[in-house]
Amino acid sequence: MRSFPLALSAAAIVAVALVPVAPTQAAALPAIQITKIHYNSPGSPDNGANSSLNGEWAQLKNTTSRAIDLGGWTLRDKTTRPDHVYRFGTFVLGPGKTVTVRTGKDRDTATTRYWGRAGGTFAYIWNQTSDTGYVRDRSGKLIDSCSYNNSRAAWIDCR
Repeated sequence: MRSFPLALSAAAIVAVALVPVAPTQAAALPAIQITKIHYNSPGSPDNGANSSLNGEWAQLKNTTSRAIDLGGWTLRDKTTRPDHVYRFGTFVLGPGKTVTVRTGKDRDTATTRYWGRAGGTFAYIWNQTSDTGYVRDRSGKLIDSCSYNNSRAAWIDCR
């Protein structure tokens, strides 16, 4: 076997060393992202009072540069109970804006929606030890989810 000497100029070595490498592309954010779930309302005990129920909430963010019509979209937890599904009525979330969905009752606003739950300790949606939140579009397609498993915290940052 013959060997040949390899002669490369300094310019060729530099050119080879400076070849750009494309960074791996990060996964695109979902159009609507669950950003936080506050699953352990402040105060103790959790007695199911409306103020306690409203201390439990999930926050959603429109990560796009366009308004998104959330009419018919759903937010739910892991259980299959039909009363653990919040369905958005007529509601448009502006670009880059957030909406908070609180468990209890009050008047809906442009930034806060209310699940409308009442009736004691069984009215809570989010488990205090572990759970998963799911956002689905009006066709039922999963858009985003966020899970937690920490009974020592009161909320999770899902971003």
